[in-house]
Formats: sequence, C-alpha cells, structure tokens
Amino acid sequence: MDAKTQLIILAFSYLYGFILYYLIFINNKIIKNMKSIYRSIITILFMYNIVLIYIISIFKINNGNFHIYFFIMIILGYISNIKVTKKMANNVKIRKFIEKIKTKCYTEHNKG
Repeated sequence: MDAKTQLIILAFSYLYGFILYYLIFINNKIIKNMKSIYRSIITILFMYNIVLIYIISIFKINNGNFHIYFFIMIILGYISNIKVTKKMANNVKIRKFIEKIKTKCYTEHNKG
C-alpha cells in the first residue's frame, strides 16, 4: 500500500470516528424511551450497519487491507469530537450568559 492510499484511509478513518459520535448520539436519543429488548436489538443492528459500512468503504479504497492504526484513528476522531462538542456547548453557554449580562446592563443603563 502506497503512502497516498494510507493517508486517504487515515483521513477517512478519522472522519468516520468524528461522524460516528453523532450517529451514536442520535441512536441513543431515538432508543432511550424504548423497552430494553428493543434497545438491544436496535443497538446490535445499528453497530452491525456501522461496521459493515466501514468495511465496505475500506474495500473500496484499498481492497480491504486493515491495520490497527485505522482503528486508532477512528478512536481519535471519536474522542476529538467529544472534546469539540463540549467546547461548542461551553461557548453557547458563555454566549447566553454574555447576552444576559448585556441586556441587563443596557436596560439598567437606559433607566438611569
């Protein structure tokens, strides 16, 4: 496998891990109010589909050569997306707090 193909697969694996976070989040939102047997079945089918899509994609890109660092890149993409999502959530909370302070200051300032 040449270097260009390895870089493509590493980037694909990282992005796949990044997207995997959102797919798991959506899956958990959908199944949280279901019975446990349905949650188990849907989760198994969901993971089966996720793995199948990844394997088919790897076969399309490099004829199915798997290496451990592909999976490491998926994990890194997943973990970095967790951190990015937390930072985005904190920024939204900070923005809301700043907007609240601005409106409070401007209304008090205009009164006096």
